[in-house]
Amino acid sequence: MEGIEHSMVRVNGIDMHIAEKGKGPVVLLLHGFPELWYSWRHQMTSLASHGYRAVAPDLRGFGDTDAPPSSSSYTAFHIVGDLVGLIDRLGLDQVFLVAHDWGAVMAWYFCLFRPDRVKAFVSLSITFTPRNPSVKPLDRMRAALGEDYYICRFQEPGEIEDVFACFGTTDVLRRFLTYRRPAPLFMPKGKEFEHTHDPQISLPSWLLEEDINYYASKFDVKGFTGGVNYYRALNLNWELTAPWTGAQVKVPVKFMVGDLDLTYNTPGAKQYIHGGGLKKDVPFLEDVVVMEGVGHFINEERPEEISTHILDFIQRF
Repeated sequence: MEGIEHSMVRVNGIDMHIAEKGKGPVVLLLHGFPELWYSWRHQMTSLASHGYRAVAPDLRGFGDTDAPPSSSSYTAFHIVGDLVGLIDRLGLDQVFLVAHDWGAVMAWYFCLFRPDRVKAFVSLSITFTPRNPSVKPLDRMRAALGEDYYICRFQEPGEIEDVFACFGTTDVLRRFLTYRRPAPLFMPKGKEFEHTHDPQISLPSWLLEEDINYYASKFDVKGFTGGVNYYRALNLNWELTAPWTGAQVKVPVKFMVGDLDLTYNTPGAKQYIHGGGLKKDVPFLEDVVVMEGVGHFINEERPEEISTHILDFIQRF
């Protein structure tokens, strides 16, 4: 955490908190759910030591950044607009993108909408998802995985927030951040965290109590609604991005995922990644790395390896 500077910037009508470290070409690091800029603490130090300026915002709805209440304020247009505004405020034409989870979803949209602003992109855990013009995302998920699938459970405003409140912020964060079952996540009503058999939820070596406490200190204030609103805007994103149906992502890309990641073990994911689908949609895909024995929160679980992979890729440009 030493040497990381914090500031607030006004972008796209909201106040955004950013953390940064180092000098040189900018690497923009985008976190997922339920995370914060803090998720990149290890990579920020590594990038700065190798001559890069690491910039990690709290995305809209998270941490010290503003959190509009309506899910309709969390579309890809809003988030990419925030990020383009940030790059403009930094006085930059282009950045390297590194992103995980929902940050990666939005980074794929960023590359689709504004490839002119991206030098290269490292995506962790989340592949590009081509728009299916015949079915909305939530309809597809409900048909394939049912109403207990966690993304479907997140849809009703206020409902999952009430569940989280019953468990408490710290407990919810421990359960999500330690999840490593290689299968889709289901949260049946009344049994939302039944996959967690350890009542104490022992932390792995890579996740400290102080890390959980930092996350909790921010989510206690902000709540989970902002982060959950990304899931609630899925169908709206589908509607708004109809003009990009069939469009390819045309920036250099490296994709990394853990073999225990729930996303990698979602039905159809491995075939898409390894069967040519991803390369077809992302023609400048240069590397695919599957890390053995690694779960979803890959940049925290294997910080040194991830930092090395990021540097190996961006130093080509």
